[in-house]
Amino acid sequence: MSGAGDQDDVRDDFRDGFGDDFGFEERMRELLAEDAYTIRPSPAPYPAIRRRGLAERRRRAAVTGAALAALAAVPVGAYAVAGGNGGRGADTAVPKPSVSAPRSPAATPVTPAGPARPATTGQLLDGITFTQAADGLRKCIDRYGRNTATGTGLPGSDLGDTADYRIILAISSTGDSNAPGDGMYVVATKERPAGFRVICNVKDGQGEGLNSGSNGGDSPDAGPVFADINGGKLYQQSFLDKGDWKLPFRWGFIGTVEPSVAEVTVSYGDGDPVTAALDHGWFVAAGILRRQVTLAPHIKGYDAAGKLVYDSDDDKTYERTLP
Repeated sequence: MSGAGDQDDVRDDFRDGFGDDFGFEERMRELLAEDAYTIRPSPAPYPAIRRRGLAERRRRAAVTGAALAALAAVPVGAYAVAGGNGGRGADTAVPKPSVSAPRSPAATPVTPAGPARPATTGQLLDGITFTQAADGLRKCIDRYGRNTATGTGLPGSDLGDTADYRIILAISSTGDSNAPGDGMYVVATKERPAGFRVICNVKDGQGEGLNSGSNGGDSPDAGPVFADINGGKLYQQSFLDKGDWKLPFRWGFIGTVEPSVAEVTVSYGDGDPVTAALDHGWFVAAGILRRQVTLAPHIKGYDAAGKLVYDSDDDKTYERTLP
């Protein structure tokens, strides 16, 4: 058969090419079998991998710590930035107060300075509170004193601030034919200039009238007790209503006293004498008139020993008769 002959020819040629070393083929098989065990992948370097993993973990921890420190340094309420142009992101964070930041103390309401109180509570009558009297004084000064620049104040008036004053009397006022409508009178004084005072008439919560100036106690003819020269509006009604006053009628009386005077009394109508309050160089009296009168109040002054040192009946500067 030609097939078997061909195989024998190939074997002969192989032997002719490699000589008599016919065992070469078997030797190659043995060597290949041995390399199957000796030529294999090297084992994985686990110690090196573990060291590299630990190093990478430490590196990541350092990067994370630095990032947290950077976040802590960003002010609370900072806006997140989105996009390369630095614009604010659509979900901009709402600023929140830091829990560690100290709270600002609550603002204390500032109360505007006002006038000083009278020496006694009996100088505020007819249910008028000090707050109401102070508010009435402020309204009068605002209307007649501080508005001179706009032409609405009294000509040449410079009444200053309410803090410059001391309220010495507050009583109800009775309207008459010359000034209809009831209200209240507030009398306040200033230390400078000496003897300066204002008589403010308040009606319906508004300053409706004001009389200001010195009481005239520095006159050469003034005695140790001196009745205010314009204080008549406090104890009389308009001469238009003479003989027809509205009764009962709340009256008030003010004036100045020298330091030597220890007591002042005021009598008006058929009522008992009223002992006046002495308040920083002023005397202040008030009462109720229940009948029509024609004579002005009668004033007397006494020193510390009780000696009479002043009597308005003997004072030539005092108008004893009502208009």
